[in-house]
Parts: sequence; structure tokens; C-alpha cells
Amino acid sequence: MYFDAELFADFLTHREVTWLGVDFSKAKFTRSGFQLPQEVLLRYLNDWNMLIISDQKKYDVRMSFRKPIMQYDLSWVTKRNKTLKINNMLSEFITIDAVYSDEAVIEYVQKSNFPKTSPYALLFMVESFDDHTKLGTVWVVLIHAEDHKVVLCEKFMKSPSGFGLRNYWGRVFYNLFFDIQKYAFPRWENLVRKQ
Repeated sequence: MYFDAELFADFLTHREVTWLGVDFSKAKFTRSGFQLPQEVLLRYLNDWNMLIISDQKKYDVRMSFRKPIMQYDLSWVTKRNKTLKINNMLSEFITIDAVYSDEAVIEYVQKSNFPKTSPYALLFMVESFDDHTKLGTVWVVLIHAEDHKVVLCEKFMKSPSGFGLRNYWGRVFYNLFFDIQKYAFPRWENLVRKQ
């Protein structure tokens, strides 16, 4: 986990944040569970992004991050996700070379050209959806939009559940928002208080 306490303290004073969406551009999926035609998998990537916008009561970005004003701008992740090739994303098993580090996430963010709708932006970066272990690994990234500085990045592993591929893996994001709201956000606030 990477955490910039000074920038996070500033983030706490703002009422607004921009939701950039779920970035799958570096994600790995196990062949088991995801052996799908290219256009079908790309449709699922879009569906998982739209779940968070279309069902805001269930996938509550505002409540999880304590922001009354939420801007939504999926333009960047939509472009990124459309360029993916399914053959590059699938493997028999999720191997160690598919695992991100704080440094890799920070470098990726600094090289990206995000929309600057509000002072801070939120991005979920999927590391993997592993049908063998039944785990989705997602990085939560908070970005200072003006200079692309990473305020925090932390990896979470959540279990899917439910019926149908969309809802089954969509549950990873539901569980992640719940974790942030109840546990992670108070922990981040405590890190600021300890400074």
C-alpha cells in the first residue's frame, strides 16, 4: 500500500471527486470461466463499469468515499478497455508476473492522461479475476488530478458470488465498496490523524 497522508488530508476537505471507472487494461483472467469471444468479454468489461453507475445504491461510491458530489467520467477507461485483446488477458493460471506492485501502479498513473473534472479522481484497476481461487484482485487508486500524483493505492482481494457472469464478478466490486465504507476509509482517516 502507498499512502500520501498530506494529500489525503487535503482530499478529506473537498466535497467532490471524479469516478474514472474500472480499468481492465492490465488485467489477467483465467481461461477457466472466461473463454469467451473478444466482443463478448469486452461487453462484460463495459457492463461491470456500468453497474457502478446504473445501481448507485448498491455500488455507492459517494458513501464509500464520503463525498456528497460525485462526477462520473468513464471516457478514459472506456478507451483503454476497448483496445484490449482477449488473448493477452487470458492464462491458465494467474502467475506472479501478473501481480502489480505499488511502484507499477504509481508509474502507470503518472503516464496516463486522465480527465481533470475535479481536484481528485478515483480509479479501480483490476489486477486479476481468478476463477480457480474464486478471487478478484483490484487496486483502489486515488489520484490528485492536477499533477497525476497518487494519493493512495491499495490492493484488495474480494470473492465473487451470484448468478450469471456479470453479477457473479460484479459482486467483487460490491464487496470492495462495502469494505472501503466500513473498514478501509476509517483506517485511512486514522493514518492522517497519526501524522
